[in-house]
Amino acid sequence: MLSARGVYTLMLRLALPFALVRLWWRGLREPGYRRHVGERLGRYAERPVRRVIWVHAVSVGETRAASPLVRALQRRYPDHAVLVTCMTAAGRETVQQLYGDSVLCAYLPYDLPGSMRRFLEHFRPALGIMMETEVWPNMLAACRACGVPVMLANARMSRQSARGYRRFAALTRPAFESFAAVCAQDRIAARRLRALGADRLIVCGNLKFDVQPDDAKVEEGRALMAALRGRHVLLLASTRDGEEKMLIDALGDKDDGTLIAIVPRHQKRFETVAELLVGHGLKVARRSLGEAPHAGRRILLGDTMGEMSFYYALATVAIIGGSFRTLGGQNLIEACAAGVPVIVGPHMFNFADATRLAVEAGAAVQVANAAEAVRTARDLLASADRRAAMALAGMRMCAAHRGATERHLTVARILLRAPAPR
Repeated sequence: MLSARGVYTLMLRLALPFALVRLWWRGLREPGYRRHVGERLGRYAERPVRRVIWVHAVSVGETRAASPLVRALQRRYPDHAVLVTCMTAAGRETVQQLYGDSVLCAYLPYDLPGSMRRFLEHFRPALGIMMETEVWPNMLAACRACGVPVMLANARMSRQSARGYRRFAALTRPAFESFAAVCAQDRIAARRLRALGADRLIVCGNLKFDVQPDDAKVEEGRALMAALRGRHVLLLASTRDGEEKMLIDALGDKDDGTLIAIVPRHQKRFETVAELLVGHGLKVARRSLGEAPHAGRRILLGDTMGEMSFYYALATVAIIGGSFRTLGGQNLIEACAAGVPVIVGPHMFNFADATRLAVEAGAAVQVANAAEAVRTARDLLASADRRAAMALAGMRMCAAHRGATERHLTVARILLRAPAPR
């Protein structure tokens, strides 16, 4: 009789042809999906010469969250190569934007035993670091068999996610038990992770508090803000499917001079959002085309990647997307650190602790829906004193919670000296 992992592997094998077809299909909009396809099956080119520390960050958000840790590892272990793996084309592009040739970059293969074995034999990592919620049963089993210690870094676990893992406990519990260490963001996440099987736990805080803005992008954003000559900017940040329409409808037709900057979360939706805005009769300046938001253009569409530092330097108030549908929200820490007053919707369960901290500090306001978000934003735009108080509260909160990188480094140092548990 097949074990739970055996059934899981069989299902992956059956799904593999469809996954490869999907890669080709997604490549119509994002050509990166049609490159390096062999890596998805554990086939790579040049073997690294130095010992490897491997960091896996599935996509853009995790890649950015990992940046303080990656840079600290590079400084602390200059004799090692740092390998950053991802699963999405946008994630791979972000790795290249952040690090250039200073790291190795590759796709992590699909979670098949043979592919994972080839990956480990090729790179021979001394340590694996999985970001946030990356729990792959065959990968962890292969690492255990090869003696590669793996830590789960910046680990978060929402109530919804925990419920899903419990449903497949026969498969997921051995995976959680395989981690050599789990660095949880907070005590609530640690408690849920322990209940799922992780027993080598330490609360290390959230690496996102340690992320540093791109100075060049900050200066560019401030330059545009100065050119706007006092015109307010309402930033709709990291919006997800359907949220742009909700927020645009709530904003209505009245143009009070505020520039609305809309930055969709996913690159593949840039054209869809552009069509939506034009369909509403709005005059749009597209960042990707270098179009300036002159008077008469109400919308700046942020259809570029890796520029959130620019948009937060430009923003007067930010509404954080992913939170007006049951999607779990998006990162609000970067906005708080930049001194931007924040508004979030009701669905921030993937960032529950950071949201609670920001609301309690007075740096953010949580609202029930898009209409309330727009009303709150307009109130803030009309009150310079309230905006200043929220900005200061956000910066103080972020300063008080920095330091997760050093705690993660301590765990990594210990694991680099010890074999994986057997």
